[in-house]
Amino acid sequence: MPIGAVGLVDDEVMSDREPTGAAPTRAELLATVERSPAALRTHDRRAWVDLFTPGGRVDDPVGSAPHRGRDEIERFYDTFIAPRDITIHRDADIVVGHTVVRDVELEAEMAASLVMRIPAYLRYDVEDVEGELRIARLQAHWELPAMVAQFARGGLAVVPAGLALSRGLLVNQRVGGTLGFLSGFRGVGARGKRHLAGFLDAACAGDEVAVRRRLSEKVQITLGDDRRIATSDLVGRLAGGRSRKLIAAGNTVAAGIESDGGRQVLIAEMRPSPLALVGIRLFGEEATAG
Repeated sequence: MPIGAVGLVDDEVMSDREPTGAAPTRAELLATVERSPAALRTHDRRAWVDLFTPGGRVDDPVGSAPHRGRDEIERFYDTFIAPRDITIHRDADIVVGHTVVRDVELEAEMAASLVMRIPAYLRYDVEDVEGELRIARLQAHWELPAMVAQFARGGLAVVPAGLALSRGLLVNQRVGGTLGFLSGFRGVGARGKRHLAGFLDAACAGDEVAVRRRLSEKVQITLGDDRRIATSDLVGRLAGGRSRKLIAAGNTVAAGIESDGGRQVLIAEMRPSPLALVGIRLFGEEATAG
């Protein structure tokens, strides 16, 4: 069940941003993202949906059919958020441009006897709408097959919760939306994680030759979404680091990179057949300074 949209339950709501024409600060972007838990604490459906721009989009999990616009985001809330209590344990925040990437663990109480813990990366793209910062897109990178497997291990005790989720899907999402959600099972999966793990091992070791062997000829490498960099620059930024927590969602694999210089998150786009890396986005505040 998509749970990346919730935010942190223990954060404070901050006041709206005054329209100054200046680029939003890091604190303003984080405050925008963190308005989510304030609405969730009181199960305030309208306040949560109002966080998004009129054309806002939710990909939760990445790989499932997106929810676009207010009506679909309301149905997303009714299906996946309203019926349950969810906590997000934040490990790190990275802000690049108007994007916030959060390294988190999701905790969802599915039944009295089952509380699931799901590793994830959450990406929020924020826009200024008439002086107010709002969420234009949320992408939640977490593994639907792993979540379902964890749920199934709850046995007979979780059958009522499973039936309730199925009813919610069919009532709110209808058949088309339910099939769209189930498309989250498709993607590069374990193969993609192994491929990226080998790539990151080589990059963290500073082995540019091995890195190039694992890239497709048309791969695009950027800091954030827009700043193009060369393969040698990417290797320089990852060398000496340690990769952690690889998450496959759809045709993407996301990974954290830890080093003495700080934390980064790399999101790789993959072609499933034949398997290849075709796009790399690196998010790291220390990497984009200057």
